[in-house]
Amino acid sequence: MARLADYYLVVTYDLDKRAEGEGQGRILQRFPEKDWEDSPFPQGVELFCQPSGWQLVPERQPASFFVAVLTDINSDRHYCACFTFWEGLDNPQLKKAEAGEVDEADDELTVVQPAQVFAPKSLVLVSRLDHTEVFRNCLGLIYTVHVDGLTVPMETVVGNLLTCVIPIAGGSQPGQQEKAASLRTITLGAGDRQVIQTPIDDALPVSGSTVAQLFRQLGIVNVLCLFCAALTEHKILFLSSSYQRLTDACRGLLAIMFPLKYSFTYVPILPGKLLEVLSTPTPFIIGVNSFFRSETQELLDVIIADLDGGTVTIPECVHISLLPEPLLQQTQTLLSMVLDPELEVADHAFPPLSTQPSALKIQDKEIRGVFLWLFARLFQGYRWCLHIIRIHPEPVIRFHKAAFLGQRSLTEDDFLMKVLDGMAFAGFVSERGPPYRATDLFDDLVANHVERIRQEETCPHKVMNHVKELAEQLFKNENPYPVVAMHKVQRPSENSQNSAQSQTPFPMLDEVTVELFIDHAAAKLKTAPPVVKAELKSMVPSGPPLGDTVDRNGNVMANSARRLEVVRNCITYIFENKMLEAKKLMPAVLRALKGRAARVCLTQELNQHVLQNRAVLDDQQFDYIVRMMNCTLQDCSHIDEHGIAAALLPLVTAFCRKMGAGITQFAYSCVQDHMVWATMQFWEAMFYSDVQNHIRALYLETEEGEQQNNHEEQDALGDGREISALELASEQSRLWPTLSKEMQTERVQKEESTVFSQAIHYANRMSYLLLPLDTSKNRLLRSTGLVDVESVSNSYVTNSIAGSMAESYDTESGFEDAESSDVANSVVRFINRFVDKVCNESGVTNEHLKALHTMIPDIVQMHIETLDAVHRESKRLPPIQKPKLLRPTLLPGEELVMDGMRVHLIPDGREEAMGLMGGPPLLPAEGAIFLTTYRLIFKGTPNDPLVGEQVVTRSFPIASLTKEKRISVSLPMDQFIQEGLQLRSCTFQLMKIAFDEEVASDLAEVFRKHMHKLRYPPHVQGTFAFTVGQSGKMVVEHKTKDKNQSLKTLSKNLVKSAKRTIGRQYVTRKKYSPPTWENRSSFQSELDEDEISVSEEVDQSSLTLSSTMRSSDRQTMSNVVERACCRDYQRLGLGTLSNSLTRSKNEPFRISTVNRMYTVCRSYPGLLIVPQSIPDTTIQRICRCYRQNRFPVVCWRNPRTKGVLLRSAGLHAKGVVGFFKSPNTPASGPSQADSISLEQEKYLQAIISSMPSYSESSGRNTLSGFTSTHMSTSDSSDKLRQPKIGALMKQVMGAKEEAPATFSRGGKWGSIRGSGRLSAYNPDVGTRLAGKESPQPNGGPSEAFFLRQQKAYLYIIGDKAQLKGGKQDSFQQWEVVPIEVCDVRQVKNSFKKLMKACVPSSSTSEPNMRFLRCLEESEWMALLHRVLQVSVLVVELLDSGSSVMVSLEDGWDVTTQVVSLVQLLSDPYYRTFDGFRLLVEKEWLSFGHRFSHRGAQTLGSQNSGFTPVFLQFLDCVHQIHLQFPMEFEFSQYYLKFLAYHYVSNRFRTFLLDSDYERIELGVLYEEKGERKSPQVCKSVWDYIDRLNKKTPVFYNYMFSPEDEEVLRPYTFNSNLKVWDFYMEETLSEGPSYDWELRGWQERVAEETLDKADSGGPKSQRRIVWPCYDSLSKVVPDAITKLLQDLQSLEAELGQTSEKWKDTWDKMKAAQRTECKLESKPSFSSSLLMASNLSHQRRSQGVYLQESGVGSSINLAMDHEASATSTPVAGRPSTSTLYSQFQSTESENRSFEGILYKKGALLKPWKPRWFVLDKTKHQLRYYESRQDKECKGVIELAEVESVIPGTPTMGAPKNIEEKAFFDLKTTKRVYNFCAKDSMSAQQWMDSVQSCLSDA
Repeated sequence: MARLADYYLVVTYDLDKRAEGEGQGRILQRFPEKDWEDSPFPQGVELFCQPSGWQLVPERQPASFFVAVLTDINSDRHYCACFTFWEGLDNPQLKKAEAGEVDEADDELTVVQPAQVFAPKSLVLVSRLDHTEVFRNCLGLIYTVHVDGLTVPMETVVGNLLTCVIPIAGGSQPGQQEKAASLRTITLGAGDRQVIQTPIDDALPVSGSTVAQLFRQLGIVNVLCLFCAALTEHKILFLSSSYQRLTDACRGLLAIMFPLKYSFTYVPILPGKLLEVLSTPTPFIIGVNSFFRSETQELLDVIIADLDGGTVTIPECVHISLLPEPLLQQTQTLLSMVLDPELEVADHAFPPLSTQPSALKIQDKEIRGVFLWLFARLFQGYRWCLHIIRIHPEPVIRFHKAAFLGQRSLTEDDFLMKVLDGMAFAGFVSERGPPYRATDLFDDLVANHVERIRQEETCPHKVMNHVKELAEQLFKNENPYPVVAMHKVQRPSENSQNSAQSQTPFPMLDEVTVELFIDHAAAKLKTAPPVVKAELKSMVPSGPPLGDTVDRNGNVMANSARRLEVVRNCITYIFENKMLEAKKLMPAVLRALKGRAARVCLTQELNQHVLQNRAVLDDQQFDYIVRMMNCTLQDCSHIDEHGIAAALLPLVTAFCRKMGAGITQFAYSCVQDHMVWATMQFWEAMFYSDVQNHIRALYLETEEGEQQNNHEEQDALGDGREISALELASEQSRLWPTLSKEMQTERVQKEESTVFSQAIHYANRMSYLLLPLDTSKNRLLRSTGLVDVESVSNSYVTNSIAGSMAESYDTESGFEDAESSDVANSVVRFINRFVDKVCNESGVTNEHLKALHTMIPDIVQMHIETLDAVHRESKRLPPIQKPKLLRPTLLPGEELVMDGMRVHLIPDGREEAMGLMGGPPLLPAEGAIFLTTYRLIFKGTPNDPLVGEQVVTRSFPIASLTKEKRISVSLPMDQFIQEGLQLRSCTFQLMKIAFDEEVASDLAEVFRKHMHKLRYPPHVQGTFAFTVGQSGKMVVEHKTKDKNQSLKTLSKNLVKSAKRTIGRQYVTRKKYSPPTWENRSSFQSELDEDEISVSEEVDQSSLTLSSTMRSSDRQTMSNVVERACCRDYQRLGLGTLSNSLTRSKNEPFRISTVNRMYTVCRSYPGLLIVPQSIPDTTIQRICRCYRQNRFPVVCWRNPRTKGVLLRSAGLHAKGVVGFFKSPNTPASGPSQADSISLEQEKYLQAIISSMPSYSESSGRNTLSGFTSTHMSTSDSSDKLRQPKIGALMKQVMGAKEEAPATFSRGGKWGSIRGSGRLSAYNPDVGTRLAGKESPQPNGGPSEAFFLRQQKAYLYIIGDKAQLKGGKQDSFQQWEVVPIEVCDVRQVKNSFKKLMKACVPSSSTSEPNMRFLRCLEESEWMALLHRVLQVSVLVVELLDSGSSVMVSLEDGWDVTTQVVSLVQLLSDPYYRTFDGFRLLVEKEWLSFGHRFSHRGAQTLGSQNSGFTPVFLQFLDCVHQIHLQFPMEFEFSQYYLKFLAYHYVSNRFRTFLLDSDYERIELGVLYEEKGERKSPQVCKSVWDYIDRLNKKTPVFYNYMFSPEDEEVLRPYTFNSNLKVWDFYMEETLSEGPSYDWELRGWQERVAEETLDKADSGGPKSQRRIVWPCYDSLSKVVPDAITKLLQDLQSLEAELGQTSEKWKDTWDKMKAAQRTECKLESKPSFSSSLLMASNLSHQRRSQGVYLQESGVGSSINLAMDHEASATSTPVAGRPSTSTLYSQFQSTESENRSFEGILYKKGALLKPWKPRWFVLDKTKHQLRYYESRQDKECKGVIELAEVESVIPGTPTMGAPKNIEEKAFFDLKTTKRVYNFCAKDSMSAQQWMDSVQSCLSDA
């Protein structure tokens, strides 16, 4: 029984203590005046009566009521019901004013004061029971008695109230006799009656309708948010303007948290004066009046729920973990079904008639039912994870969190982790843990309804029914007798509330009377017999074990039975000593051990091999077992949620091996390096579970007398028959009261000593696992100090591996004791902490605890001593056999810088080598890394024993290293490796290596330093190409003896004269330092003692050229002339040598020697082609307008149209505007800029004048004249070509590929985006180019009109960004095409991304890291598209007869790319070996592409980074090669070879930045001198020539060029392919670009094959692995194979083998003659030669995007007029193999001519051009001979017969009868007519022979 009310008090406004306008309350009266013993009077009630502060108000307010909650120091809650009404009193302000004592605080009250004010007065009841309505009624009644002046004395009412006693909780099954107990009718003696119903079960919270109210106010998602926040211990603040609502909301929130109890600060109504409580650091649930909202704004970590506005505000810094899915979703669904049942049927066509939600009270219980169901799911099976560690005198219970999470596979779940760690859950365990107690609804639900919940969880309606049942029980609990709930309480009458009566102040009560009432009642209670309510205790049911309930999602990694089988077999093999078998299975086992099931299986299997706690193994068995244990532990998290480490713990102390004289090494010394051993929680959980087993055994023993000592074999959970520990404990608790005192103490002692013995056992175990084998090395504790859970270091030594390392540990040093004691101390500290914690929790006596503390240091010391012995022995073990290190083969002249270091090659993101794409895993591999002067080489063997005999090689030139970063790697094998390197190379190779433990870390550092030195030598002479063959010292010897003395003097003189020319005043002496970016062009002379640096800003007008050429210079000139470029200029007719020295006027161009001293332009070649009419002096002036002085020079001339291609750098900004000034504007004086700009114009005019088309058209001003014979054969063809250029222009200038529609039809310069500056360009240019001819093509319009309407003579391709503000004059004959070029930075970044895409460093499953996505993001293909697009445009312009000047950036990157591609596309010569070499030498090397700088080859250019401009060019060539495979003499391999060696620095060809630098170093002409060592090639070209003689690898068998073919490749991204150079690798031999190495490997392979042959018969089959074998070698193409066979046959016959090229040429010649003899060649031979078949690409036209409509424009002229054949639009596709070849050549046309053919019914006869094609076996006909559109096809397969025919109606006249013949097919009969009987006979014979052949 309990008192209804503990205290009754009246609180009133305190007139005396008013502090600064804020009033205070004071307690007027309080009953009883003495505190009750069991509940002291709570302090501070007066604050809570008026939470917003005590204030006087001018008018009376209605009475109010609310309940505040106070928590006392014992965390008991007191409910304070406050009933407040207002009493009038005279205004104290006015009184003060009269008395003249106004204080300053009141000065501001100058407002007119009312005469009467009202002060609040509160009636308060303090109770420990929460009966809001009863309190409201009682206090209301007291007020009514006062107001209405009832006759009842107030003392009686209050006395009755304070003495009223009610039951705490009703009986569990309310029968009749208990009805009185759970129902109590009370009266306060004022004619009132109230029935108080107490809940049946006290444990369940009473919520009324508060929960439903809360959901109505805030909504489902918000309340769930608050619910999760409260459970995960966040701070929650409710705001409302109603106090009662605050209380209700808080109560509702606590009600849904059941069965967890909130244990932090809980203040539903917080008074304004105490607001600083809100900044407390602990979690809370607090309610505050909205009046104080502004003060809550600055709280940063508080979740604010506004009940009136229905919002929940979560600050940014707060992260609320929500319920795990699918629970969250299901809970939300259920709640919406309760709160808004209409939602579900809202879309139904015939909604049910009534879907009203239940009444509020019922709804409230339904919501709580949902939360009960939710908790039952969250905590199901929790009782199986309880450890009971003491039963007597009080049960002590611990919860095994890790096991619970592990079995539910929710270890990752944030929410559950936090809940289980929280205070509420700790309370839950201590309250609900004991196995023998009264049970409630939740216990029943979580134990007995698991199955039902699991079956129904997917079906919301079934769950809903369950929830409704729960709601019913909850409702019944609160309202056991709904019928009786009647109240009869008087309310104050309406008028009395406002009447004058109420003016009488509330009376003071007579204290004596009230006290008498209370004493009287107390005395009565004492005499009454105590009401004993029998508490029904019972055993708490546990429910089904967890394992069964979560098997659905528990085992995430599906471990097939096959894997477990592998683990079992492997263990069996180990114990049967079948080591070879075990070794084969090992990798598979280690992979399988990633899965949980396999790990459990391993522990079970190992358990079976333990006899009497021991299992002695030999060395190899021990190694394997330890490896498996390590692998198993490696994937355990530090909390060991699957219990794997727990299961292994007894095993690591069981497995051991003998090591001589009584010394045994146990497995624990080799498995120490795992986080789990350093985790306190793990040890505690282990300890408790063992204690539980022992205590269980203790009581089973006492009951049955059976000896069950061996606890290891007892399962902690027991199975069906065995009694679980909790059941035992429950039984013992039940019996406890019946035992005698002696029995009780005996049991307590037994339990205590059990715990104590376990503690000793665990102190030993912990010392085993925490003390490292070599205690002199403080290794295990080094990083963690065993305090936190951070990872422990990874460098343990297993058993005999120690052999290879132990020597480095100096155990004999004198510091051993000091060191080891350090280890010992930290271990002792850790164990002490553990022992303290567990012993205090499990009630070990103090004496025992002290004993333990003294024991632990001894245990540790003893263990250290045994370990020392073991360690000494382990050093004597023979080291484990590691794979032998394989030596790589080196190139001649290549030398090792560092000998091999043992490393592991780790797999990266390329999946082929890891075996993920099929095939064995070649990586990880173990071997060594070698650093040579040229390469970085890894050579080793795969770890996987199935491919253990293969050799894996990965290497790349050291010069191609682009990025090196340190990584830390852990291998899945037995070694844990600390440090590694990731090395990335721009030859698309990546090496991730991890140093083996035998490699000292300082050695790895030395390796890095050497690598850096080699990668970035201080000077280019330090690169391999220069140092090859010299001694492999790291320091480059600069003063090497030069081979060719005369050459040396020559270059010296050259440099000297250059210096002299520059003028002495600019030469500053200084120490040699690597050139920086600014003064790059002045490379210091290494050969000359006089080291100089030339400043770039020399005003070059002051340079004087020596007027006469000295003899040494003449010698230089003859050398220069020998350069390939001159030969090319002569071939193109751009000037001969005589011409360069003695000018003949008839040639338009000359070779100028103005730059022979490299004074005009440092980066240009010595000889340049310039217009004949321009003197050298002009050139020296012009060059200043261009960046880097790179003025326009001619580099190619179109042999047909004589248009020229020029290259230059972009203009300096100052030169641009002048350049565009019209020549007619009068110059404002001869300023220098103007004169230069005029000279520039003269220069351009001179170029234009050199074009024949210009000189002719200036003679005859007609358009027809303009289209001169040079250009094209006919007008019509020109019209056809025109629109294409316009379209191309538009695309090129649109910068990016925008939708074609964005350009206007006529096409303007500049893209739409640049529309702001469109006016700068001539609007007519696009119109002209788009092919809008003048209205009368052959008329003679006026000159101005003619000029404007024709295409320009010279197009200047310029950079859009530079050409701002220029004005184009309509009379000038040149025109500027502004385009956007890609910046060098763009190329650099794009390349980085491309490398990452093609060679990712780690495999990932993220969709945005997939290959194609990364490739797209790199934008590499887009850059290729831009370059190709511009090049094709230039080709078109040149082909249409104009000249083009490419003038972009500095003239050495994009310009070079475009110019070289244009020449390659336009001139077939450059598509041969010689031509391509010449093209690269001329455009890239001579014209100064900065290879060293862009390749970051030296220390100076290291910061600029690697920018592969040349690679981009090669990729473009590769794209063209793919589209025109028959036009190139060289193969794709040739391009890859160049791409590899241009960064490898093996050859000198691609070193240095210009010819000037090459001359300065003396490398330009040395190739002509005799070679010192024939095997060392200086030039890549010589090397290719030599190789090409030996092997056809560079040759393209498809090469069969057409004469003068201009290639026009497709350039859209969809037409471009990723170059396989970026993707392929051959792990068998490394990159295939160093041929000396290949030959050696083949020899070795042959030798091994010969040895193998001695065995039995051998299969002919070979397995080819994609990333391992070199495909071209293993599966060569047919021709290569035949040539190889031929060679080997010749060798067998002893003939001298012929060179392959001769053989090939012979075959080709023979085949050609054969073709001529045989009019119908057999197809097979022509396919083999592939020579005369035109390629498909040539015949497809170019697809252009033209103004919004994609139309395929036919670009070619008539077939005779041009070599370009055209597309065949809808040709019926023949399913034959040959459809890709377009048959236009005579070889495929067996017979052709004109025949008349009769049309179908009622159609006339028509002449058609017929082609009989024997190859495709068909008869095709065309409109005319020129027509490329095939009109129809007669398949010869369908022809039945050919017979002479008769003329029919409408046949052609005047033709003899015998000329007619018919062709009968299966479908119809064709009637034909030839021109005479002869040809008719020929046709019939031809068709007949075709039929008979078939």
